[in-house]
Amino acid sequence: MKVLLVEDDELLAESLAELLDDAGYRTDIAPSTRSAAALSTSEDYTLVILDLGLPDGAGLSLLADWRKAKWSVPILILTARDSWMDKVEGLRAGADDYVTKPYHEEELLARLQALLRRQGHTFSTLLEINDIRLDEARQQFSLAHQAWQTLTSTEFRLLRYLMRHPDRVHSKRHLLDQLYALEQDAAAPNLVEVYIGRLRHRLGRERIVTRRGEGYMLVSA
Repeated sequence: MKVLLVEDDELLAESLAELLDDAGYRTDIAPSTRSAAALSTSEDYTLVILDLGLPDGAGLSLLADWRKAKWSVPILILTARDSWMDKVEGLRAGADDYVTKPYHEEELLARLQALLRRQGHTFSTLLEINDIRLDEARQQFSLAHQAWQTLTSTEFRLLRYLMRHPDRVHSKRHLLDQLYALEQDAAAPNLVEVYIGRLRHRLGRERIVTRRGEGYMLVSA
């Protein structure tokens, strides 16, 4: 699942992106309203985390523009503005939730999961495809109910995405887009092959098939 993080504080944005990536999300960072508006029209996001104080405009105005354009992606405001009136204005402008800084990481992740549930997204801590089980909370997998094995962050994100979209062919470019932030894409064109190879080694080659010239598919039967 892809998250658009609209935050101009570089250190905070990197820290939060790392938290989200470790939790299995794919995060793009937009440091301004202009970049956020451009990404919202070119990328497919599941969630948005929006700061209100941005260098080139107000986050509330950007939020209002999105809602006026009927963009229905869940939006969580994450800001230092903590008065009750700020919260009222943010929710009235179209935010689905409002969290103030400083925040507790576990609470923020729980609120994001709650937003996904409200939108009808399936968000379970355990995914199962045939004899493959994936524990999203612990980032571990198990085959045929055997011992749990720990995955790296990238292995986890790739397996999670394939298990959420089984029996569908995914191109290398599409998988790369799901795994890495935009600024990393150009630097890692062959990483999908590397991590597909790692997953095949751990799961068995027969579970992830190659469609020559098209991409990869996780087989559910």
